[in-house]
This record gives sequence, structure tokens and C-alpha cells, in this order.
Amino acid sequence: MTIEVFGYPNSRSTRVVWALEEAGAAYDYTLVDLGRGEHRGERFRALNPAGKLPALRTGDALLTESPAICLWVAETYPDAGLAPTDPQGRTELMRWLFFIATELEQPLWTMAKHRFALPEKLRVPDVIPTARREFTMAADLLADALDGRDHLVGGRFSIADILAAHTLAWARAAKAPMEQPALAAYAEHQLGRPALARARAREQSALESRQQEG
Repeated sequence: MTIEVFGYPNSRSTRVVWALEEAGAAYDYTLVDLGRGEHRGERFRALNPAGKLPALRTGDALLTESPAICLWVAETYPDAGLAPTDPQGRTELMRWLFFIATELEQPLWTMAKHRFALPEKLRVPDVIPTARREFTMAADLLADALDGRDHLVGGRFSIADILAAHTLAWARAAKAPMEQPALAAYAEHQLGRPALARARAREQSALESRQQEG
């Protein structure tokens, strides 16, 4: 099976590459240069009309949305143990995937959009304090769940930890309020995993190769 990941360093594609590295999967990596606007170009939009990363292609199938792709990785490589198989564990996993995507990450993306991502005429700086408050509320819930625990689901590492830790890395970079000791310890632990270091190196290498090409 040939797997091709379309991504860019420090974007949501890092989650997918991280999951693939944890699974020990072989994959090809295709850089879509956000800095050059390649995600908005006809070539990539023919693949993914939404013009967003990540995307994963295997055979004739195209997958988008990082939680869904990470779940595909977990189910395609069950021996990696990245997702529980029992009904209760699966329910907990889905709960956290939805929570991370809709409650924890979205305030961060709202702040980013109104700081730099949107065209300047569409930015509304007044929404940023509200977004910061929403992130704090979600972070408090996550911290409470992690109190005394190293992992979100089933007492072992899963794709929920990949998404949560990557989102917390974004929060650090955005200087979002994250003062809960449980979150700091959790992020430090998960972000130190060797598979993440390999994922970041893979993406960075692709970017540097493109830059050398000119």
C-alpha cells in the first residue's frame, strides 16, 4: 500500500506524520508550500477543493481532516495500539478527538485568524479576548481530566494524545493562557516522544529541499 501525505511543517499535517511514525508506517511526503500559496493553487485544489492541509492519499482514496486521518492510521496499523478496540475505549477516544477539534483548538485558530491569517480588512481584534477565554475554559477541562494521568484514553498513548499535545504546542507558540501544571507536565511528556522528533525532521527536510531548489 502506497501512502502519500501532503503537508507543511508546523501545520496540522504534523499530527498525521507523527501518527505514521508511531505506527512504523512507510509513506511518501509531498510538501505543499503554504508560504508560496500552493494550497490555493489549481494543482492542489484538484486534489482537495478545500485547499487545506493535511491530506493523505492511498490508492484511489483521499482522506482529509487530521483527526479522521489519524484514526485511519490507528485502524490501519492496529498493532501500534494507537486506538482502543473495546466499545468503552472507542467512545472515550471519539469524545476526546471531537473535544480537541471543536473546543480546544478552535479558539486558538480564531486568535490566529484575527491576528495574521485572514486578510487584514477581515480581522476583528476585539474577538481575541473572547477566544482566549474560551481556550482557557477548554484547557481547564483538559487539565482536570489529566490530573494524575499521563494519557487521555485507556491508560496508554493514543491518537488522542497526538492531537491534544500538538494543540498544546500551538498554544505555547501563540502564548495562549496555559498555566495549569497538569497541562505543562503532559505536554512536556508527549512532545518529547521520538516519533514526533522524526515527524518534525521529515517535514523540515522536505521544506529545506524545496528552498534549495529555489
